Amino acid sequence: MAAIQHVQLVNLDRIPDPVLFGCVVAMQDVRRKIEKIADSNVPVLIRGESGTGKEVFAIAIHSHSRWKNGPFVKIKCAALPGSLTQDELMKAFAEASSSEAECVGSDQGTTLLFDEVSDLHPHLQTKLLQVLQEGQFSRTGPQGAKNVKVHVICTTNRDLEAEVEAERFRVDLLYRIHGFVIDLLPLRQRAGDIPEIADYLLRSFGVKHNTAIRTLSPQLIELMQRYQWPGNIRELENLIRRYVILGSEQVIGSELLTKLSADFQPGETADGNISLKKLTRQAAFELERRVILKALENNGWNRKRAARSLNISYRALLYKIKQGGMPPKRSCSSRVPAQASSDGSAVGGSRMVRKKNGTC
Repeated sequence: MAAIQHVQLVNLDRIPDPVLFGCVVAMQDVRRKIEKIADSNVPVLIRGESGTGKEVFAIAIHSHSRWKNGPFVKIKCAALPGSLTQDELMKAFAEASSSEAECVGSDQGTTLLFDEVSDLHPHLQTKLLQVLQEGQFSRTGPQGAKNVKVHVICTTNRDLEAEVEAERFRVDLLYRIHGFVIDLLPLRQRAGDIPEIADYLLRSFGVKHNTAIRTLSPQLIELMQRYQWPGNIRELENLIRRYVILGSEQVIGSELLTKLSADFQPGETADGNISLKKLTRQAAFELERRVILKALENNGWNRKRAARSLNISYRALLYKIKQGGMPPKRSCSSRVPAQASSDGSAVGGSRMVRKKNGTC
């Protein structure tokens, strides 16, 4: 059954702790909690936005537990048909875990990961409650049937209390899976960890695609740290993969600038009031970046001519380009924006730059 599958943990790369947990205090608390709860048979609920790596942290719990040599079975709740009976559900769990358990000779139990448990059909919520109450299911092997202990981990990107209020999720099931709760931070709240995560992804994709590793520039890292990452680590992963395949920092830099323009929001204070001083400073910064990019475009990306047109020194222009996270020069294969947005990103029409006599 595609919705229930054994995850081959031996094929997964071991993500270093500095990358997985980073340096943010809240994520260090997650690391300490995992170390303490891993050997417990109490259900674990991992909450976090889509793309924050909830499955990876579930695997981390399994890897730190006494069941680490046993099967790790992933259940995609949204893909489970609501017509499944109790017996069919238990049989699917057993089939997904039996082959690996027989190979390693493990009697230690099985970790069941219910991926996005809020998507579980109401009929199957009752069946899951049964598994949690009994704490085991039956598996048939060479020596006959045996009861298998299970450690249940659930993930969700929704507010389950709100789902209960809306009568889409059973309140008794919520209490059952609410043994230990782990809250994962969105990537926008882990900006300090982005250089470490990006470097890890860069090296991983470099090996996977047999491509020489290219160090990310400080300007690109600065753009990454300013971006809000609605898709979280999964979105960063896709960006780094494109960079490795395309080999052009200019392309993904322009992409981030465009997204930053769309994400521009007035600065607010802690109590939710708009800070006029911060807003003025931010608006001036964004306007200056837009003017500089326009001057560079109008002067064919010749920085000396652009500096003269702006009536500033060449050195001052270079500093502002670096400070604004703008690309230091135009790539021969890139598109030049016909109009720059409020943070200097490309919008509107564009024209292709062609190489002439080996130069841009």
